[in-house]
Amino acid sequence: MPVTGADYKWMNLMMRKPLVAWPRILKRATQGIGGMAVGRHYTAGGQAIAAGLFAGLVHAGVPVWTRTALRKLVVEDGRVVGAVLTQDGREVTVRARRGVVLAAGGFDHDMAWRHRYQSPSLLPDASLGSPGNTGDAIKAGLAVGGELDLMREAWWFPAVAPVGEDGAPQVLLAERSLPGSFIVDQNGTRFLNEAEDYMSYGQRLLDLEAAGTPVTQMWLVFDQAYRNRYMFAGSVYPGTPLPREWYDVGIAVQADDARSLAAAADLPEDAFVAQLERFNQLAASGVDGDFGRGGSAYDRYYGDPTEQPNPNLRPLVGKLYAVRVVLSDLGTCGGLRADGHGRVVRARGAAASGPGGSGEAGDGGVIEGLYALGNTAANAFGTTYPGAGATIGQGLVYGYIVARHAASLG
Repeated sequence: MPVTGADYKWMNLMMRKPLVAWPRILKRATQGIGGMAVGRHYTAGGQAIAAGLFAGLVHAGVPVWTRTALRKLVVEDGRVVGAVLTQDGREVTVRARRGVVLAAGGFDHDMAWRHRYQSPSLLPDASLGSPGNTGDAIKAGLAVGGELDLMREAWWFPAVAPVGEDGAPQVLLAERSLPGSFIVDQNGTRFLNEAEDYMSYGQRLLDLEAAGTPVTQMWLVFDQAYRNRYMFAGSVYPGTPLPREWYDVGIAVQADDARSLAAAADLPEDAFVAQLERFNQLAASGVDGDFGRGGSAYDRYYGDPTEQPNPNLRPLVGKLYAVRVVLSDLGTCGGLRADGHGRVVRARGAAASGPGGSGEAGDGGVIEGLYALGNTAANAFGTTYPGAGATIGQGLVYGYIVARHAASLG
């Protein structure tokens, strides 16, 4: 099914807003199944944009190499004039008259860098970024004098803990915002607004770690009514049981009361029982006086509009569940600092750009002939998450800006 972001929001509410959700579901199912019947694969969202961009390259006759790795940049007289690549096992040097654009993702799967710049507590390869994103382009730019910035940042995303060594995390988007649920740490207590945007969620965890109060465990707690009403982790439909293997490996527990659930999750029982009582009091009032859940348009967007006065809050009653949560991400977004034209900025103290270059040694001028964008560059939005599409949006915009600037050169 080709599902857009708006489709996902309403599909998740199929049991609460059926007149809105089911027509969308049937439309997307018809498109997906109908496409398969005629040998086509329909997609939506970022995948659809990527497909359109690739089709444009093919139509324009632009060669696209796969199975290709960047080894180093070629610099002559202080200007980047090409790159050395390994393509299908052979080394190739490609030269460029107007410039080299580094747009090869972040350092999602370089755990040495992630532990160095972000947090030593990050799980190995828990990122949902492409497996090939190991920071090669960032390192190549660094090797020729580029400056790094925002290296702590990533498109953080809380997710269901992976099942087994080869399992992948499953992202939690609307699930954190829906009424009848909350998240606790190893102390059995809440520590943030569960419904806030996913990037801020990860930043909050890193801030707590830096302050000496790290969150070493996270559990998403919800009741039977929540389980009956909503999708979970994109694959568990309303009213269906959680996967048996989740219980088998210990990332899910269930119980008939709060004390028993805390014992099953190895949480402090008294603290958890007190937290549940506190949360239920706040939820009944419709105001989260502890962390402000439901106070922003972002929070409410992924809430349940049938739940009033706050679409993000409802007291938990009856049978309870808890699912283990880990910090994942959609990719890192720190890297080479670039200027308004997308040109890589030279680190202060690095060698000057040379003949035709910009600036003297140590003044932080640009590296002539070298551009960076997307997750290879330091996030254009800084430490802020502006909303859905932030990653691909800045990639598209700076792709255009960089191309216009490079094309203007002689």
